[in-house]
Amino acid sequence: MNTRIDYTIWDDALSALVVRMGRSIREGAPRPSAGIGTRAVYGHDSRLRLEGNRVGFSFFTDEVTASISEYRKDLEQTGNAVDISTLSKNEQLAFWMNLHNVAIIEQIALNYPLSQPSRMKIGSMKLPLDEAKLVTVRNVEMSPKDIRTKIVYPNWRDPKVIYGFFRGEIGGPSIQRKAFSAENLNDLLDSSAKEFINSLRGTEKSGEKMKVSKIYSEAQPFFFNDWPSNLKEHYKKYATDEVTEIMNKTSTVEASLYESDIADLSNGERDPNYNYSEGPQGIRIPAVVARLMVERQQKIEKIIRRGELRGEVTFIDISLSGEPKEPVEVD
Repeated sequence: MNTRIDYTIWDDALSALVVRMGRSIREGAPRPSAGIGTRAVYGHDSRLRLEGNRVGFSFFTDEVTASISEYRKDLEQTGNAVDISTLSKNEQLAFWMNLHNVAIIEQIALNYPLSQPSRMKIGSMKLPLDEAKLVTVRNVEMSPKDIRTKIVYPNWRDPKVIYGFFRGEIGGPSIQRKAFSAENLNDLLDSSAKEFINSLRGTEKSGEKMKVSKIYSEAQPFFFNDWPSNLKEHYKKYATDEVTEIMNKTSTVEASLYESDIADLSNGERDPNYNYSEGPQGIRIPAVVARLMVERQQKIEKIIRRGELRGEVTFIDISLSGEPKEPVEVD
């Protein structure tokens, strides 16, 4: 019998803490208006602020943050008790992606409020978030970058693994509202790849140049040695007609896109005038969060008016023998 790791607790946490923003409509959001009597704009003002799912860090209590820290320790203990390398490829990959993302969310929560997680300085050595040794498994200290570039990228051949790693910032792949598991891994990574590649933070056209995200620079030695041909082959699996047209009408590819603003609801800020709106059940919502949610709703309404609101149907093979089928392994 194959060993399965249960991520129910993290699954429940993500469904409660993550706000889905909807797919990109490939339109930069306009600069929001300043408040009455001031020129200052608080909260998110990036043109990419309506792309990528968000974590509700501004609503975390000390108890929520502590529970995330405890869960990170639980995952580390799982890695100490079980030889992860003996598990199926999907089980291994789900473990490392979940541990990576839990550690990122924990550190941001511990240091919140902040506006750009990559500028954090952690520990006595004042290391950046990506390079700080946040987790220890079997007495080996690891940073988020170590997990990606020393464990996952060298041992998996399919570049869609890139999209399983949350970096805490708008410019990276979206955090999902589900924990990764051996069973859902393929579907979630395919969905993340499609969303990211076809978003503005993933791909833009600039004259004869196709600009892509900086995350592909890190992944290039592992998946895209023949640049940009390997990247374009990867893109062809997920690109919409609009992005395919960008590929066809450009002559060079440059990995230069990245938005470092935090992937939260308020950009780590609050209106100093303490303005609030009333939400469901009388919950007081900071004005900067309420504005983002209104903009999100307007984006969704625009998608509906265009007739572009699409659902996805997943066909599942039925085993007539009654035996459960093993999930397709990510290569």
